[in-house]
Amino acid sequence: MLVFAAPGQGAQAPGFLASWLELPGFADRLAGWSDLAGCDLIAYGTTASADEIRDTAIAQPLLVAAAIAATEALCGDLGQARRQGGIAAGHSVGELGAGAIAGVLTPEDAMRLIAVRSKAMARAAATEATGMTAVLGGIESDVLAAIEACGLTPANINATGQIVAAGTLAQLDAFAADPPAGARLRPLSVAGAFHSPHMAPAVADLRAAASEVTVSDPAIVLLSNLDGAAVKSGTDWLERIITQVSAPVRWKECMHSMASLGASAFIELLPGGTLTSLAKRAMPGVATAALKTPDDLAAARSLLAEHGALDPHENSHVPEWRLLVSPHDGTFRAGELHHVVAAGVAVTSGAPLGHVEVRRGQHAITLSFPGTILEWLVEDGDPGNAGQPLARLLPEGTA
Repeated sequence: MLVFAAPGQGAQAPGFLASWLELPGFADRLAGWSDLAGCDLIAYGTTASADEIRDTAIAQPLLVAAAIAATEALCGDLGQARRQGGIAAGHSVGELGAGAIAGVLTPEDAMRLIAVRSKAMARAAATEATGMTAVLGGIESDVLAAIEACGLTPANINATGQIVAAGTLAQLDAFAADPPAGARLRPLSVAGAFHSPHMAPAVADLRAAASEVTVSDPAIVLLSNLDGAAVKSGTDWLERIITQVSAPVRWKECMHSMASLGASAFIELLPGGTLTSLAKRAMPGVATAALKTPDDLAAARSLLAEHGALDPHENSHVPEWRLLVSPHDGTFRAGELHHVVAAGVAVTSGAPLGHVEVRRGQHAITLSFPGTILEWLVEDGDPGNAGQPLARLLPEGTA
């Protein structure tokens, strides 16, 4: 099964669209969407400086337009993309591009929404000095505790060993003065504390704009940043898009869902690179391609030919069960519940099911959703890798 992944804010770079404008129809699409986006996508994607495209009101429309246009360049049109791709997912603002690819809304409505979203988030970011810092490494539970202790929000849980903290600059300074053990901090060049309560003022504006949009149910599997789950209705997706503005992005859970659904290939849309690096670590063995220039289309088309679904109905059914996977390379150590929870027994969200033992500590294994254990796939003491399935479960409400 093939994944289309749309990158989020921060992936843009000066001139990243320049070479793509030579493709037939590409410039015409961007010109048509520029009026809807409220900015000149061609100018900002070719001649603008890094500071200019760092502006949230510019960066977000650029990224959504680039992801959709690159998909059309790759597949011919979005209908063909849905016939070949099995899963669509976007990181943060990339969710708008993924929604268009999955057929939930038109590219034009995606651009209308992103015009409102980007400007509303830019206004929210301007009310207070806020920012974001990437936390690389460390024990996840320790990192999350340290983030909470400073009053920050874990705005992006991108992968094992990569969490992004968001909050005021004063809070981030305090966090930097006393970082979690074993972690490296890297301040991000972003305009505000995205996906945190600081973005709450933008929610109302986006909700008002969304009331004018007509949505359809996804034509392929569409994953949500809220919890990594496959979204089954267009109205549910739209509500998640609205509230996600001020809620954390759980990309790690999205990749877990990709693995559990049988993803075999991963194409990161323009401007690719960041999500591909995460996928290579979290989903070993999955073939990848990142679209940066038109020269990358050949490799991506090879993946389409090998892993794409030619039957439009092939991926219409989303498996109800989900996999619990290892958060890290190491040795699985069973918790008390592993011994008493057998097939058919319900487990609550957050229930401790054991940990992965590593050289410098351990990584807890907990559920992010309530469900029923269908079967255990490992035993105490089994070695494993990050992303390796540990148990198969049926989420609550899907029986």
